[in-house]
Amino acid sequence: MRDGDVHLKQRIDEAVAFLRKRTDFVPRAGVVLGTGLGDLPATFEVEARVDYGDIPHFPNSQVESHANELVFGRWSGCPVAVMRGRVHYYEGFSMKEVTFPVRVLRGLEAETLVTSSAVGGMNPNLSLGEIVLIADHINLMGDNPLIGPNDESLGRRFPDMSEPYDRGLRAVLRDVALNERIRLTEGVMVAVAGPNLETRAEYRFLRWCGADVVGMSLIPENLAAIHGGMKVAALVAVTDLCLPDALEPVDVPRILAAAAKAAPDLSRLIGGLLGRLT
Repeated sequence: MRDGDVHLKQRIDEAVAFLRKRTDFVPRAGVVLGTGLGDLPATFEVEARVDYGDIPHFPNSQVESHANELVFGRWSGCPVAVMRGRVHYYEGFSMKEVTFPVRVLRGLEAETLVTSSAVGGMNPNLSLGEIVLIADHINLMGDNPLIGPNDESLGRRFPDMSEPYDRGLRAVLRDVALNERIRLTEGVMVAVAGPNLETRAEYRFLRWCGADVVGMSLIPENLAAIHGGMKVAALVAVTDLCLPDALEPVDVPRILAAAAKAAPDLSRLIGGLLGRLT
């Protein structure tokens, strides 16, 4: 698939048609589980599982901890399609490829997208394993999945971004967090291309420009979802601390351990939100 590919709609339709042959399950929401967050809750009622590699035009991630599996089922009673892992721009995929799965979820009639990701915490008030509810974002990835010819059947040319993360969904998540006694802070995410982590000077700049957390994904998916008319909620887990004056070398096992620490609360938050969508 190439950026600006005029056959994007055809490719989406082919992927959707394949999946509808595998299952007649219609998801109300799509859920993206990111790095270290890919395990489904024990209460998830599975209807069907499909490997990404079997789905026409669907990209596969080579990142550790991504299962590359699309799972259909019910989460807290809500019919959902769950992506266990995602591909990233830094892997060499185009933005059209990175966001193709979201387009397919929309093609399957999902109206809501719930995304998650591992991020670096730049706000000194954040701690390892803490979950942040994204209220807004800054895109510094240097690219955008909406660049190129626009297919009006997928979305309008200039989508409005005054509310990229739905206020109603955020209110529900805050209420779920209160009821479940989960610490949940709202914040701003900045996305960069990666794959390298940032320098001390870059962290200072990103913090200065208004961001609380930094990551290498999630925002392209948000743009494609908003373009397609979906409501979006995003929850991220702080898996490393990015404090310029106390910066330590990256440690992947430690990042995965922090994600594992956050996973149970993240599952409860997503389950609580989905339960309100039924």
